[in-house]
Amino acid sequence: MKTKWFSWLSHPESLLSCLTLVMLGWIYKEDPTFLQWEVQKELSTHIWETALMALPMTLIILTGGIDLSIGSTMSLCAITAGMLHQHGVPLPMGCLAAALVGLAGGWFNGWFITRLKVHPLIITLATMAAFRGIAEGVSQARPLSGFPKSFTWLGQASWLGIPLAGWLFLGCLALCAWIMHGHRLGRYIHAIGYNEVATRYSGIRVNRILLGLYCLSGLSASIAAILFMARRNTAKADIGAGVELGVITAVVMGGVSIFGGRGSLFGVCLGLVLIHETREFVSWHWSRDELNLLALGSLLILSVVFQQLLGHKRSS
Repeated sequence: MKTKWFSWLSHPESLLSCLTLVMLGWIYKEDPTFLQWEVQKELSTHIWETALMALPMTLIILTGGIDLSIGSTMSLCAITAGMLHQHGVPLPMGCLAAALVGLAGGWFNGWFITRLKVHPLIITLATMAAFRGIAEGVSQARPLSGFPKSFTWLGQASWLGIPLAGWLFLGCLALCAWIMHGHRLGRYIHAIGYNEVATRYSGIRVNRILLGLYCLSGLSASIAAILFMARRNTAKADIGAGVELGVITAVVMGGVSIFGGRGSLFGVCLGLVLIHETREFVSWHWSRDELNLLALGSLLILSVVFQQLLGHKRSS
């Protein structure tokens, strides 16, 4: 019985479920108002951009890669749409240009990784700084606002109590789940993470898959930028600052191995919920946003330590 308990708890999804229940129980004891439906509904608008970007990040990390530039790409896409709107370009065309910029940024990362064999950590670290610098230079670090109501309506509209961004995430989640479990592309992605060399010798076009995943990551950053602009009616060069930390933490905390080949979307969703509730409660209860980084780092360390200890216990 004891062995079965450790075997169940050593799974990342089980561990995250326990951590989430413990966290919610402690929150209820400290401030039950936070868990009221109206409060949760209002705060849920903050999670969807991060959740959208976590999906392609999951697929990338499953291959053994990483994309540190996703937050900077989000900032650059927002500035692109905002600047074009200020210069008289219709906002739909500005949003299309932002999507193309996101795709181009992802393609740039993927090209260096697949063609020049640059490690994903190095090239995305470089583009993280470069894209952020371009966004700040073009906009001169000024916020851009004044978008039409027909656009900001996208950030406020909801159906059945779920914002449109939430429905978009659920649709993308279903698509990713189908890819991972019902399509050969999902098997190829896992195979690349397990052994990229063997996958190449199997005749699978690894470079094409990797390039597509990084383009998808850039596209998701552009969609997140558009959703943020609609929700906040502003575009700034720093809207993506620190986003990559939350996205990668949710994916890794959800049990996706940084070495590739192992992980699940269910665990990632649990990681997103745990991080969201923790960060929002810290801001709600203490009104000190600087504590969010401490809470985020502590959660990641705690989950990794528990996974290592329980995994070692199970193998013993």
